[in-house]
Amino acid sequence: MPYAIVLSPEAIGDFRRLTANVRTTVRMALETHLRHEPTKVSRSRIKRMRGLRRPQYRLRVGEARVFYDISGTTVEVLAIVAKSEAESWLAQFADPA
Repeated sequence: MPYAIVLSPEAIGDFRRLTANVRTTVRMALETHLRHEPTKVSRSRIKRMRGLRRPQYRLRVGEARVFYDISGTTVEVLAIVAKSEAESWLAQFADPA
């Protein structure tokens, strides 16, 4: 059963700020990895965030990081940030458990 992918207003802004080629790569990765198996943790692509209530997962797409939560059959994308900004984004917006 496919999951619905919903982008938060912040994620929409992040998505629009990406360059066209990165935007295409991120869009394809969202469809490929989050549409059917968003909880399937892998060594390099999807990681379950430890010690955090929100975001629950991180998807690695090249130099971009997609942080998202899952509730029922909906994947809510919280942010799309560059690898270099991921640590500061987590420090500012993550919700510890």
